Amino acid sequence: MPKQVAKRREEDAEIDMTPMLDIVFIMLIFFIVTASFVKEAGVTVSNPGAITAKARPNANVFIAVTKNGDVYIDNKNIAVEKLKVEIQRIKAETPEGSIVIQADKDSKAGVVMKVLDAAKGAGVKAVSVAATRQ
Repeated sequence: MPKQVAKRREEDAEIDMTPMLDIVFIMLIFFIVTASFVKEAGVTVSNPGAITAKARPNANVFIAVTKNGDVYIDNKNIAVEKLKVEIQRIKAETPEGSIVIQADKDSKAGVVMKVLDAAKGAGVKAVSVAATRQ
């Protein structure tokens, strides 16, 4: 077999990877843009028990209320007065997100109600209070 024919077959056997890499990068960008990011409270609280407790797998913002009355979002202590503004900022990032209030069983109901009012006042429709199923 002449050398030119063998060399031509070898060149024809190469696969151009550029289009595949373009597709992979486009898919990566798509998944990053459409991913929902979860904002954890950042502190551990002891949730009260409830028989009717249900799991909320689509919740992406957690607000913790400690027994001392401190409020935490994303591991940051937030003053109750500034909570509505912080929730509005988070809602702007994820408009379809829902909020779960993780109140310690020894926390004061007044602080939990202020957090609930701030969330409702910020325009969040899906707000729930976390409980441990009994």
